[in-house]
Amino acid sequence: MNFSRRRFIELGLGSALSLRASRLLAQGVSTHTAKPLPRPAASGRPFNAHFVDVAVAAGLRRSIVYGDVELKKYIVESTGCGCAFMDYDNDGWMDLFVLSGTRLGGVPEGTTNRLYKNNRDGTFTDVTEKAGLHSVGWACGVCIGDYNNDGFDDIFCTGFGQNTLYRNNGDGTFTDVTKAAGLLNDEPRFGAGCSFVDYNRDGHLDLFVSNYVRFTFENAAAPGENPYCRWKGIPVECGPRGLATGKHSLYRNNGDGTFSDVTQQAGISKATPAYGMTVVAADFDEDGWQDIYVACDSTPSLLFMNNHDGTFREEGVLRGVALSEDGMEQAGMGVGVGDYDLDGHLDIFKTHFADDANILYHNDGKGEFEDATGSSRLGVETRYVCWGAGIVDLDNDGLPDLFMVTGHVYPQVERTLPQYPNKTPRAVFRNLGKGVFEELIQEAGPGVAAAHCSRGCAFGDFDNDGDVDILVINLNEPPSLLRNDLTGKANWLKVKLEGTKSNRSAIGARVLVHYGDKTQAQALMSQSSFFSCNDPRLHFGLGSATSADIHVYWPRGLHETFKQIPANRLITIKEGVGPIANRGWSET
Repeated sequence: MNFSRRRFIELGLGSALSLRASRLLAQGVSTHTAKPLPRPAASGRPFNAHFVDVAVAAGLRRSIVYGDVELKKYIVESTGCGCAFMDYDNDGWMDLFVLSGTRLGGVPEGTTNRLYKNNRDGTFTDVTEKAGLHSVGWACGVCIGDYNNDGFDDIFCTGFGQNTLYRNNGDGTFTDVTKAAGLLNDEPRFGAGCSFVDYNRDGHLDLFVSNYVRFTFENAAAPGENPYCRWKGIPVECGPRGLATGKHSLYRNNGDGTFSDVTQQAGISKATPAYGMTVVAADFDEDGWQDIYVACDSTPSLLFMNNHDGTFREEGVLRGVALSEDGMEQAGMGVGVGDYDLDGHLDIFKTHFADDANILYHNDGKGEFEDATGSSRLGVETRYVCWGAGIVDLDNDGLPDLFMVTGHVYPQVERTLPQYPNKTPRAVFRNLGKGVFEELIQEAGPGVAAAHCSRGCAFGDFDNDGDVDILVINLNEPPSLLRNDLTGKANWLKVKLEGTKSNRSAIGARVLVHYGDKTQAQALMSQSSFFSCNDPRLHFGLGSATSADIHVYWPRGLHETFKQIPANRLITIKEGVGPIANRGWSET
């Protein structure tokens, strides 16, 4: 099918697809309607991962303020934000960074983005003020990376108005260096997704930023004022349809703490205008150069393929990751990247609006993708507006699962249409093998079954116990911290990378792990899920395997292999050096 699609477009018949897409864009619907597929009988297999929300007990008690609770008048109130696992003080324990919005007509006391320091005992301390990270505004996305290669991870935040680059000073504090770094926008923008990415392989992290819509409060229409401001006949906030698309930006790292806007010369501005959301960067065609995928809301998603000369070509439609299987644009929100079928290639999982299926794109290893939504049984679920997502092994059985968080954008709708509640549960799609999944909600624990209006989520091991926990953004509530109380005897391996010739964070590295008769690929990225950043220690469930071989493909081209690494440990690998001592990690 990929060959047929490519030939279809190359022969010039793709104009019909373009015409169809233009007509669809004029319809003004949030996304197309898909009927759920029939649910097969339950497999009956036990699921050993069990998630419990321990946020309050862990000290995460402050609400994430984001717009009005009962009625969202403008699109900035409903977009929401992300979160991150990061080790800002290099002690080997994951700290938490939680974004927040604000509220029209008055900001509640204490509203700010928050940094929580890991106390190494299951609890966290709010160090926001001490760290210099107090900020009030409509924050959206976060990406983490060491842009100046000084050994400490820095923070870049997007949002409505201005984006912000925080330099990690290495002493527990951060400094806003946005203007000095050349990243201050000349006019307000609606910053959405972002990714640090070394697109030119010079060892310095560059920066890609997606911008959602062009919006001002002064010119915004009121709910119900035009056809773009109604959903199922109910007056709602306007957009994204009816609003101008945002412009995406690429900034080259100059190696001296500053960035240059290379959007035009890199070919980014040639792409079809789109409502950009989450940004992920990885080597999808395995040519050693970073590509960039942008999930787009109500417009075809974008895939920028790296030309190896500082430029990109946009090939989302050509490579099969722009549209649904029936050729329609979808409301792309979150993105997970991983190897769900264990063929050694990076696949894409993208979340969407209610009344549509989330989509799973299978990668053939050359950056050509096939829609596997139907065959994988993901199409059984269409009830929820889905956001943060990941391809991650939750039960350490060696088969990567799918996880997503949900929540509506129109809180007033449930008063008229109760089948569209504002708060909805999370969902796990447990990997049964052979490319097939089974949806679990209650079976995965109370932390999954609980209903919230969520947005971003990040995956990481906050208690260093060898499994994957989940941090979740809940609008106008405290965040959730889903501790994984995993049972059973499945083994695991974590891989931490440190660049030398490559960027210090090793962002962009591709890791292949061979265990038993399986091979799994993962990529080290600075953003995925929805506007969020995962634990930089790549986690591999090994099932019954007691050791694994590791292949590391570093961002600047070096390939290293490490044989027979024992299971149930963290291995830290330094580029060109090999395994080194772990920070703050006890093998016991």
